Amino acid sequence: MESGPAIFAGTAFALFGAALLVWTGARVVHRAPVAHGVSPVVSTALATLFGVLFLALGVWCFARF
Repeated sequence: MESGPAIFAGTAFALFGAALLVWTGARVVHRAPVAHGVSPVVSTALATLFGVLFLALGVWCFARF
């Protein structure tokens, strides 16, 4: 019974993390700002860090069920 919420949470985290990484990569390739009003290096690093974090959290949720 507990696998249902784990699958949902894992899917949500993995999709968000992957989408954040793809979006950040597309912004960097086009040399567009990742976040307005913030240093490009800091915004790219933080977006990449959180994308990887959410993707890893999704994988962890899938490993738990």
